[in-house]
Amino acid sequence: MQISLVSSADEVSDARLHRLCNALIKDGKSVEVIALGKSVDAPAGVSFKKALGSKSFIARIIRDITIPFQTKGRVVIVVAPDLLATTWLISKLRRQKLVADVHEDYLRLLQDRTWAKGLIGQAAGLIARIATFVAKSSSLTTVADVQVPPLNAKNRLVVRNLPDNSLITQSGQLSNTPTAIYIGDIRKSRGLKKILEVAELSPNWNFELIGNIAEADKEFVELWQSTSPAASRVTFHGKLAPKQSWRFAEGAWVGLSLLDPTPAFVDAIPSKLYEYLSCGLAVVSTNLPRSVQIISESNSGVIADSPAEISNALIKFESDKESLNQLRSNGMNWAKNNLNSPAEYERFTAAISNLFK
Repeated sequence: MQISLVSSADEVSDARLHRLCNALIKDGKSVEVIALGKSVDAPAGVSFKKALGSKSFIARIIRDITIPFQTKGRVVIVVAPDLLATTWLISKLRRQKLVADVHEDYLRLLQDRTWAKGLIGQAAGLIARIATFVAKSSSLTTVADVQVPPLNAKNRLVVRNLPDNSLITQSGQLSNTPTAIYIGDIRKSRGLKKILEVAELSPNWNFELIGNIAEADKEFVELWQSTSPAASRVTFHGKLAPKQSWRFAEGAWVGLSLLDPTPAFVDAIPSKLYEYLSCGLAVVSTNLPRSVQIISESNSGVIADSPAEISNALIKFESDKESLNQLRSNGMNWAKNNLNSPAEYERFTAAISNLFK
């Protein structure tokens, strides 16, 4: 059963891509991946083909047109919205089954992007609407959370970003130096400026940030690094494959989830929240409703919105490790009892298998 998983935008180090591929490989399926990035960052066991071209707009359009012709699988899983329309058309001609994997509410996400203004924003909105229309008519539509559209797809399956424990390193014993980690896209709306201000207010803490810095925020980060007295305690590691990313959890004290209440985030659960709990990190989160519900239910962290509040929580942990360790233990226990990752991904692989019948 050969399956092609393709993207014209994502790098092969993408965490959801790894989780889905690992589930398919574990189920005995043959998987080819066509995406950006390096073969060393590909999921173990897949056949990886690097998508050609840069990250420019023109190069992405070229990939949207050419990638569908390169697929070898009887089933094609598409994880980039702008690739859906061309793949839908070509998969019809080639008698392949199309799976639309929808990570987020793309229309709401555009409201969080500084570049999505004017004609470019209108074009991006049109692409998002077309992608949603194609997704709902695909042979299978997988969505990353219950609120992610299309809600009326003919064959819709929620596949949450639950932790794949084969990718995660346990935090284990606390490091001597208090350490906070953040894994994900690095941009203002995801708490970048808050994290850097917290670093300046928390002189005993180190911060490990793993992910790509948004183009719009690079100049700000460079200026901060050249002027802030806290710069030596904040390390930007860039985007890494999941296994490499989660190695920074070892010895870390807390995981940060400081998203702004944007239209895309206010109803969502950050996948990193599940992973922080699973690996034994206490969580410091902003006041997003579903995050608050999980952290309150699990008693696994602190809700704080301003840099001063976040810093105060971190500084308190320095002198109260007993409470910190209790939060970490609570989170691990909650994750063990409430996050059934094997069942989640088995439903996904079973739905894929049904497409071969």
